[in-house]
Amino acid sequence: MIADDDPGIVDAVEIILDFEGYEVSSTVNGSTLLDMQSEFPDLLLLDIWMSGSDGRDICRELKQRDNTKGIPIIMISASRDIERSAYEAGADDFLAKPFEIDDLLGKIKKLLDRHN
Repeated sequence: MIADDDPGIVDAVEIILDFEGYEVSSTVNGSTLLDMQSEFPDLLLLDIWMSGSDGRDICRELKQRDNTKGIPIIMISASRDIERSAYEAGADDFLAKPFEIDDLLGKIKKLLDRHN
């Protein structure tokens, strides 16, 4: 699942992941992630800065819940200097925008292999 308020990023990443054989869903509203009750994603790409919500708060909350704490989360941000705060919030990995698609695919594969 992709959570980013930039439709261009969501569309581009969704197309690439779909092409790579992943089943992809997306949201531009971070708070919808906290409303999930079932059918959790295998992995979450979470933007740190989304309108109306801070991805780090969402990550922290998801990692504290029994039913979502095992979901691998890759946080993405245009700001490289907040990488440490992403890890402190519980992120499993971090990617700075703009990123190389191969880097993204490598991180996704590594986390999915580790969690399956």
